[in-house]
Amino acid sequence: MSRSLKKGPFVDPRLYEKVMKAEAAGYRAPIKTWARRCTIPPEFVGKTFDVHNGKIFHKVYVTEDMVGHKLGEFSPTRTFRSHTETKKK
Repeated sequence: MSRSLKKGPFVDPRLYEKVMKAEAAGYRAPIKTWARRCTIPPEFVGKTFDVHNGKIFHKVYVTEDMVGHKLGEFSPTRTFRSHTETKKK
């Protein structure tokens, strides 16, 4: 279910503040975050985030194509271990 158009996209205020401070200071290191539900606004383009997936942090470099998506979409939470092969006797 999508968010109401009246409310607009959800952008975590603390993360947005961190990005603005990093931009003003010229800080280039990845910004560590647990805010997977945060929608990516245009101000995040060109920044690198360490997005937590519940176990580890994934580096996510934000491009123009990612605007409007959520940060959690780019940090997978499940590990696919291939289907087992049938053994021949």
